[in-house]
Amino acid sequence: MRALPNKRAWLAQSMIMLVTGSALSAQNLPVSPDHPWHSSDERLIMNEAKGVRQRTFPIQRDKAYSLAELIDLAEAWNPETRVAWENARAQAAALGIARSELYPTLSAVALGGIDRAEIPLGLRFYRFTIPDQQMSLDLNYTIFDFGARRGRIDTERARLLAANFRFNDVHRQLIFHVQQAYYRLLNALAQDTAARASLANAEAVQQAAEERLRNGLATLPDVLEARSATAQSQYDLQAVLGVEQSARGDLATALGAPAATMIRIEPLADVPTPESIGETVERVIDRALDQRPDLQAEVAGIREAQAQEKEARAAYNPRLDLKASPAAQSLYFQQQTLPWGHTADLTGGIALSLNWTVFDGGARRNRLMRSEDEIRKAESQVNAARDSIEDEVWTAYADLSTAFRQREAATALLESATQSYAAALESYNNGVRNLLDVTAAQKVLAQARSADILARTQVLVTLADLAFRCGDSIQSNTRTPQP
Repeated sequence: MRALPNKRAWLAQSMIMLVTGSALSAQNLPVSPDHPWHSSDERLIMNEAKGVRQRTFPIQRDKAYSLAELIDLAEAWNPETRVAWENARAQAAALGIARSELYPTLSAVALGGIDRAEIPLGLRFYRFTIPDQQMSLDLNYTIFDFGARRGRIDTERARLLAANFRFNDVHRQLIFHVQQAYYRLLNALAQDTAARASLANAEAVQQAAEERLRNGLATLPDVLEARSATAQSQYDLQAVLGVEQSARGDLATALGAPAATMIRIEPLADVPTPESIGETVERVIDRALDQRPDLQAEVAGIREAQAQEKEARAAYNPRLDLKASPAAQSLYFQQQTLPWGHTADLTGGIALSLNWTVFDGGARRNRLMRSEDEIRKAESQVNAARDSIEDEVWTAYADLSTAFRQREAATALLESATQSYAAALESYNNGVRNLLDVTAAQKVLAQARSADILARTQVLVTLADLAFRCGDSIQSNTRTPQP
C-alpha cells in the first residue's frame, strides 16, 4: 500500500518527460549530414514569411520612364532606404536615452499590508494587528559627474551623425545601382535595334546573292556564305534579347519591384549625352572629399572616439548624487482587548552621496588608453578613406576621358563602315565585287553599330560612376532624398 504514492509519482514524472520531449523534438539538430532538415517549424517560418507585408509597386505599363523618375521610385520603394532610415531613427532614440541622464528620475510607490503577531506579556499572549498604508516618491538625481554624462551624450550624438551619413550613403549607392541597371537596359535595347538592322542587312545580302544565282551570275558557295551570315546575325540577335531580359530584371530589382515587372524606358536617342567633362580632376577630387557621406561617417567616428575619451577621463573624478524619498504613511494599531489606534504623518528622508573610486586595479587607466587608441585609429581610417576616394575619383575621371575619346572614334567608325557596306553592296550588284567583300563589310558594319551604341552608353555609365565617386547624386541642388 505504501508503494502506490511512489508509483503515482513515477507515472507523473514519466508524463512530464514525455510531454517535454515531444515539445523539444522539433528543435533538435539534423539527424544526419546527408539529408536536408525538415520539420514543422519550417512550414511555420514559410507561413510567417508570406505574412510579411509587401507593398504594391506603382508602375504604369504604358509610360516610358526617365532615369530621374526611376530614381524617385527606387528611393521611395526600395527596402534598403527604409532599413537605413529605421537605423537612423533607432540611433536618434539612443541619443534621447543618453540625454535623459541629465534629468532626475522620479518613481511613485504604493504599499499596503497587515502585520499580525502574538506578543507574550506576563502569563498571557496578546494579539497585535497593524494595518499599514504608505505612499512614497523616490527622487534620484546626479548633481555633478565631471562630464561623464556629457561624454555619453556626445558619443550617441556622433553615432547619430554617422547613422545619418550612412543613410545618405545608402541613397548614393542605390542611385548608382539604378543608373547602372538603367544604362545596361538602355544599351541592350539599342543593341537590339542594331542587331535587327544587321539582320536586315544580312538578309539583303542573301537576297542579292540568291537573285544573282537565279540569273547565273553567282555560285552556290556565295549563297551559302550569305545564308551563313544571316544565321550568324540571327544568333547575335537572340543573344542580345537574352541580355535585354536580364537587364529588365536587374532594373526592376533595383527599384524594389518584383523581377518580372515590365518597365518601359526612354530610348537611347532621347537621352542627352554630354560632350566633355568641363572640370579638372583636382577640382573633382576636392568636391568628392567634401561631399562623400562615407567619409563624413568616418569623421563622425573621430567625434565618437573623442567623446568616449572624455567619459573615460571623467571616471577619475567623484560623482555627487541626490536622493529624496518623501512618504505619506497611515498606520492603524489594535491590541487584543483594546480599541483601535491610528496615526498618520509625512515621513521620508533626503541624502547626498559622494562617490569616488580611489582604486580599481587600473581599469580606468586602461579604458582611457583604449579610448585614446580609438581616436588614433579613427583618424587613420579617415586618412585611408581619403586616399581611397582620391584613387576612385582619379580612375573614374580617367575612364570618363577615355569614354569620350572612344565615342568620337566609334562615331567615325560607324560612318566609315556604313559607307563601306553601301559601296560594297552596290559594287556586288554591279558585278564588280565578290560576295566575300560584301559579307565582310556587313560584319564590320554590325560591329561598328554595336561599338557606337556601347561607346554612347559607356559615356553615360562612366559619367554616373564619376558622380557616384564624388557624391554628386545626393546633393540638395538635385533632390532631397526621402525614405
